[in-house]
Amino acid sequence: MEALRSSYGSSSEDTDDDSSLERSKKRAAVSPPSPEPQSLPPPPLDLLDPPAFFQTNANRVRSFPHVEGNYALHLFIPVLIPAVMKKQLVPLIRKSMLLVEGLHAVDIDIPLKDLCVDDEKFLQLVLGREFHISLSRTVPIRVHQIDSIVTMLQQKFQAQKRYWIEFNTWEVFVNDDRTRTFLSMEVSTRGLKEITRQIQVVNDVYRLHNLPEFYENPRPHISLAWGLGDISHSLQQAVNELNRSRPSSGSAQKNIFSCMFNGIECRIGKKSYTICKVLVA
Repeated sequence: MEALRSSYGSSSEDTDDDSSLERSKKRAAVSPPSPEPQSLPPPPLDLLDPPAFFQTNANRVRSFPHVEGNYALHLFIPVLIPAVMKKQLVPLIRKSMLLVEGLHAVDIDIPLKDLCVDDEKFLQLVLGREFHISLSRTVPIRVHQIDSIVTMLQQKFQAQKRYWIEFNTWEVFVNDDRTRTFLSMEVSTRGLKEITRQIQVVNDVYRLHNLPEFYENPRPHISLAWGLGDISHSLQQAVNELNRSRPSSGSAQKNIFSCMFNGIECRIGKKSYTICKVLVA
């Protein structure tokens, strides 16, 4: 019996436990219920994604280390592919995808092969977005430089006029650190002179702010797809095939498509600035 008592406790201990239980119930009946714990509100979005942070995307790899207080500056001509031309480009891009494995749509980390199953999604995600012709490198600037750069650029480009831009050939481009190879369309005739002149104006402003200028021999273009690493050799074979398959007019091949120059945009961090906008007459 003593062994049983030592293992399970005596009857008097049971009675004490019962009394304690009754007292606890009485206290609970008298005391007000504790409030439900409240979840904390989510942190501000600015804390999660501060404006000074330059996000890389599928086709752009940061060419400079992130420094707190730096903003990424990029100047470009927005380009929209005409609706009638989008449907003509779909089979050509699909053809390049079959010739070169691992191509992705520009600005989204989705393989082209995953988009080909749905024509509407392909048109919207691959060709429906806004493309751009770069007028500058993407460079880091400090916050105190923003107003000066934007104001000076707006003054320099205030008298711009509309002109035609022709994308003449398929071409291959590789970024500076050779981490991405791009399937692109290059401007080599109409619009080349005007764009080259605009790049020189941007270089002048960059130089005054001690920023690196654009490439010595600029080749204006827009990029439609990219592949990981330097795959220029295999992608060049696909580009040669695309250029051979273009329709011709007499003895010369037709350009891929044309559009009008309508303005220049500037992106600093996550904010966009209109440098000039040419209104339709």
